[in-house]
Amino acid sequence: MCGICGYLWSPGQEAIDRSLFERMTDSLAHRGPDDRGVFYARPGELGAGAPGVALGHRRLSILDLSPQGRQPMASPGGGLQLVFNGEIYNFPELRADLEKKGYTFRTGTDTEVILALYREYGEEFAAKMNGMFAIALWDSAARKLLLLRDRLGKKPLFYRAEPNRLIFASELNTLLTAPGIPAELDPISLDLYLTYQYIPHPRSVYRGIRKLPPAALAVWRPAEGLSLRSYWEPDFNAEEDRPYGEWLEMLRDRLTEAVRIRLRSDVPLGAFLSGGIDSTVIVGLMQRLSLQKVKTYSIGFAQKEYDETPVARQTARRLGTDHHELFIEPDIETLLPLTAKQYGEPFADSSAIPCRLMCELTRREVTVALSGDGGDELFAGYDRYKAVRLGRAIDAVPGPLRRLLAGPVRALIPASTRQRSWPRRIKRFLEGLAMPPAERYLQWIAIFNRARRAELYTPEFQDALREAAEREEPGYDALDWLTGAMRRAEKRDFVTQISLADIQTYLTGDILTKMDIASMTWGLEVRSPILDDSVLGLAVRIPMKYKIRGRKGKMILRDAFREFIPPELDSRPKTGFGVPLDHWFRGPLKERVRQILTDPQNPAMAHFRSDAVSRLLTEHFNGTFDHAARIWSLLVLSYFYR
Repeated sequence: MCGICGYLWSPGQEAIDRSLFERMTDSLAHRGPDDRGVFYARPGELGAGAPGVALGHRRLSILDLSPQGRQPMASPGGGLQLVFNGEIYNFPELRADLEKKGYTFRTGTDTEVILALYREYGEEFAAKMNGMFAIALWDSAARKLLLLRDRLGKKPLFYRAEPNRLIFASELNTLLTAPGIPAELDPISLDLYLTYQYIPHPRSVYRGIRKLPPAALAVWRPAEGLSLRSYWEPDFNAEEDRPYGEWLEMLRDRLTEAVRIRLRSDVPLGAFLSGGIDSTVIVGLMQRLSLQKVKTYSIGFAQKEYDETPVARQTARRLGTDHHELFIEPDIETLLPLTAKQYGEPFADSSAIPCRLMCELTRREVTVALSGDGGDELFAGYDRYKAVRLGRAIDAVPGPLRRLLAGPVRALIPASTRQRSWPRRIKRFLEGLAMPPAERYLQWIAIFNRARRAELYTPEFQDALREAAEREEPGYDALDWLTGAMRRAEKRDFVTQISLADIQTYLTGDILTKMDIASMTWGLEVRSPILDDSVLGLAVRIPMKYKIRGRKGKMILRDAFREFIPPELDSRPKTGFGVPLDHWFRGPLKERVRQILTDPQNPAMAHFRSDAVSRLLTEHFNGTFDHAARIWSLLVLSYFYR
């Protein structure tokens, strides 16, 4: 796991001197604290007509800790130069195949295998790698640079492409240190952020800076600019009707193998244990495959409804792990500005705070940790999928009755000040019943829904948003991000469409982004076996009837690994990795929140109507409504502007 960056320029374009590029590289030191390397060549040094090429790498040493593993790494003869962030889990098997073809290797790294793969297969090499990665490869003979990102976007890559200049980096903050990069905010991105709590790819918060999409292969040539294509297109419409027992056997085999290959490491290794089904299954498989006790880590809160340590502790005893816990009452006034800065753009998933602290705790003893990320999306674990199923059943009810439920009946239910209360969930469910199914789902998951955003935005910001849409995306609507992903599974049942859309949107834009930044802040590598290529390929074909049974999700995962799951965990409702925002904002942070969001000098609030913001605060503070997630998103935006 590492940090990478690059700067390529043609003669006459704005150059970057070596000392500045080295500082650009070192801004990624937290991602790779063990080593650094730079390749630097001015225009023409790599041959007539070649651009200037600067490639930087900060290394977190996991495999082959010797200096031989240093990057940028060159092919024999130096015609290829590679920087790479991530891990290729099937590299031993790929290496063995390449050795049969006559290739020889001088290191024990997956980096050297990538170079050989490209020499053998050209641009088709991308589809052969099973792992998490962001790759930049300069090919001197072809005068081109390749950029690649893994299939689900576990590893990030930001870039700015111009006809005769390309700049890229693992983090947005690093890219902005390059010369001549404008930092002009994108109104469409801000609208998407306030809808989804993250900025979807390929957009970033800045105009002209993009995120490379998952499974993308981009080729940049001087004077031609950047071209993109996908090297992997999953068939989300393929559903197979196999006997349940066959699905169980295949899932056991594939997930066990996914864990096994992720135990390859030359440094200490552990696991997160949250108290949920996913992490329990991963830790159970790790312990089965390990010769010693697995080190496990959990975070706890004083508020019992958010504290998963009791069940995690019980699970650790059952599995026989070496368990560690940290109880926190976060110094949110310190952590929030730090977190806002590290993400480089607005990111309002509040679980980024405990995730960051979990990674800090884990890194004290190990360099690699396994997580259960992906289980909820691949195996329908979120409660909202059950709500989607119930909503589709209610769609058979005549429209006037649904409108009655969404309006007058919903109004009769008293408001709740607790984020996880049943009255709040029921009111939220009823709110969208009169809407079309896709719009209803967005109504449920949005931080600010369409109506609330319209009330929030000033006329000036609404005009800026319309102008940006007319210039870049005529007919733009925030719903497009969701429905575009759903169309890739349009032949499946609606619940499956939603879960597969979440894999393409929420999983990549939120869950994996959160874990990457939180872990790499401390130089910790996190591996996600559930998101292995083979497990993903299996999970998307499994019918929904084997994932949701009654009121329980992830049934096939539970049944496949029943031996690891304590009965009390199996019957426990899903809680998630949340934080007590409602408690903080009505208690210790109340006055600080009011001060920040009503400050007339706060530039973030210039986009929003002051009366709308004041109304949010008043309703939350007096218990009329729970606006904790909305307040949090505005706080994050405020600190981003700072």
